[in-house]
Amino acid sequence: MTMNAAVAVVGAAILLAQADTAQNSAAVKESLAQNQARLRTYTWVETTQVSLKGEVKKQEQKQCFYGADGKVQKTPIGAAPAAPAKPSAGGGGRRGGRVKEKVVENKVDDMKDYMERVVALVHQYVPPDPQKIQDAQTAGNLSAQPAGAVMNLSIKNYLKPGDLVAIGFDTQAKQLSSYNVQSFVEKPKEDDVKLAVTFGRLEDGTSFPQQIVLDATAKKIQVKVTNSGHKKAGS
Repeated sequence: MTMNAAVAVVGAAILLAQADTAQNSAAVKESLAQNQARLRTYTWVETTQVSLKGEVKKQEQKQCFYGADGKVQKTPIGAAPAAPAKPSAGGGGRRGGRVKEKVVENKVDDMKDYMERVVALVHQYVPPDPQKIQDAQTAGNLSAQPAGAVMNLSIKNYLKPGDLVAIGFDTQAKQLSSYNVQSFVEKPKEDDVKLAVTFGRLEDGTSFPQQIVLDATAKKIQVKVTNSGHKKAGS
């Protein structure tokens, strides 16, 4: 599901909250449809960077484009070199040394697994799922508050019990202006995460998620996803 499809649902929710006229509703849908159509004519590069305690542990790039089914297709670009193996700690083949090395290895594997779950969490929230937004509205977990030209939406229990999604929608440009999430990986309050999306605009006015940053402060892990290098498909 694309970011722009989710924008359409957000626009619909705002229209319901504002009790707008059918004319305004049609204008919003037309604007969003035009933006989605333009974005589908582009290819771009997605760069994902995972850091632990400020040190980059993993970075990968993928070439992205929309397939005939309307879904984003991703092709890996090269591969990051593997980290050099650390020499074994002392122990001279003794059992104690091997046991200690195994404990360290298990901790590293656990951290890698956790980091992968953090990366996966990013894609569970971005792009927003239109059905989850609709479900939240039906359950009474969606509220709207106008602030000038921006309508701010708050969605409770979007993906997990107790999480919060805050969306800013520019009612004049008919585009998302902000997208922030407060959630957790496994246990609330123990490994809370914050996610923020910064939007960019292409020369023709097309909106896209330029940068996505998720911070898992308890584990000192940060995931940064950057979309750049947009080009017209086939150019």
